[in-house]
Amino acid sequence: MPDSRYYLTTAIAYANSRPGLHTLYEVVGADAITRSHRMRGDDTFFLTGTDEYSVNIATTANRLGKTPRAFVDEMVELFRSAEGALGIAPDRFIRTTDPDHIRAVHEMLRRAYANGDLYQGTYEGWYCPNEGFKAPSDLIEDAAGVHCPNHPGVELQWLTERNWFFRLSAYQERLERYYAEHPDWVQPEYRKNEMLGFIRQGLEDFSVSREKAPWGIPFPIMPDGSSSQLPDGSWNPEAGTVYVWFDALTNYVTGVGFPDDPARFERWWPADLHIIGKDINRLHTIMWPAMLMSAGLPLPRKVWVHGWLLVQGERMSKSRGNFLDPQAVVAALGSDGTRYALLREVAFDRDTDVSWDSFVRRYNADLANDFGNLVNRTLSMTARYLGGERVPCRPADETPLAPEWRAARAGHEAKLDAFLLHDALAALWEFVGAANRFVDAEQPWVLAKAARDGDERAAERLRGVLGDLLEACRLIGFAAAPFIPNTAPRVAAQLGVPYPYAPDGSVGPRLDGLLEWGSGPRGGRIGTPEPLFPRLETEAELAQA
Repeated sequence: MPDSRYYLTTAIAYANSRPGLHTLYEVVGADAITRSHRMRGDDTFFLTGTDEYSVNIATTANRLGKTPRAFVDEMVELFRSAEGALGIAPDRFIRTTDPDHIRAVHEMLRRAYANGDLYQGTYEGWYCPNEGFKAPSDLIEDAAGVHCPNHPGVELQWLTERNWFFRLSAYQERLERYYAEHPDWVQPEYRKNEMLGFIRQGLEDFSVSREKAPWGIPFPIMPDGSSSQLPDGSWNPEAGTVYVWFDALTNYVTGVGFPDDPARFERWWPADLHIIGKDINRLHTIMWPAMLMSAGLPLPRKVWVHGWLLVQGERMSKSRGNFLDPQAVVAALGSDGTRYALLREVAFDRDTDVSWDSFVRRYNADLANDFGNLVNRTLSMTARYLGGERVPCRPADETPLAPEWRAARAGHEAKLDAFLLHDALAALWEFVGAANRFVDAEQPWVLAKAARDGDERAAERLRGVLGDLLEACRLIGFAAAPFIPNTAPRVAAQLGVPYPYAPDGSVGPRLDGLLEWGSGPRGGRIGTPEPLFPRLETEAELAQA
């Protein structure tokens, strides 16, 4: 039985258009973290999905001659298809149009109302159709006018509405105290400090309803506090709809049974990890915890805030037109090649400038040249010099690769536990480099020639060297499995060793037992060597050809 449970979420993607690779970056990272926990033996639940209500979505659907529901259904299929191509394996793909989510949002609002945290007031100010109500301090004013920093090409609307408000201001001291008592709950540290600075400026109440936005979850409470549900089960349109951010944030509790399945909810909540982008940090580490406090629910144990993919210093985005199509990248690099290049090339704790060429170079250097070549030549030499016999590695105190592995494994696991996925892969690939250097230093082809000439010591050394290399390839394949889940079973098959995990990384034994030097099976034969990562040409190389 698993020793513990682990509940991990991503932010839900805004289903207003097809996804870009930057949109799915955090989902790929979350999937790798999830798989690592499954392979450690944790009972793991991974939630991702789509945010489907907004004025902008309704407007876009109307322009295309579609209903909002038909439009978001099409967008969701594009997200599901792209995530499938990237090997994403969530336990639930939640949609904010799901019936149980509507019930969860209503319950959160009723609890806030019962706690005295909802009141009616008038909102007047700027509204970004892609993001929502914006405080003046959140906007940028330049030669192009006033605009949202995250959606500079989207025209702002000036709105005056009678709305319901949540008393965020009432939670200022409680939030400050929670941050003080849980200093690690928002990470990286500098992202936490940004939020502390914002809290200390004073918190303002925020709107939780829209007055005239029919595409949304019906607001469940009338101005007099009565239910807005009519006798026929429909909802009184005069009550308005739920503001999109209150709706979207609630998905994290919906996904594990709130409020329909109390036993399941008690099993999984609070979340162990929310993974989010820096642009929605405030929503998740100020608004969301206040909502949970109001509802009498525990707060998530950790929020990890990642940065953006940049292109020549500008944020990669669909609106700027500088994004990469995930399906096109997978077509070129493969599913695992894309996952690896994305998580190795992009720092998981800050902004990173990337390009198509940088991804291809990373793929070629680390996967085609280093790891793929290591596996291929190890297997080819084993087939040629030992007739395909899978010989055992030498004891840890008799090979220089064992201490190299211990150091690389320790670094890899420490960085993975700290959610520094790029550094975790870097540590693991230090060992890939060490194994390749070991080949060059030992020169098995020279040992094989000496063995053929009758040198018994050379023959014995050849078996030890190739046994060490087979073990090195096995260890790398298993340790890297959360990042390259389709390739890991192929590596095992070529090495002639069993791969005991299900496609999502579950079911098998605890991974730590398989990562000890010398823990691989003894005897048997290797499989057929096949290229794992064919080399690609960069655009620069093609231009010079």
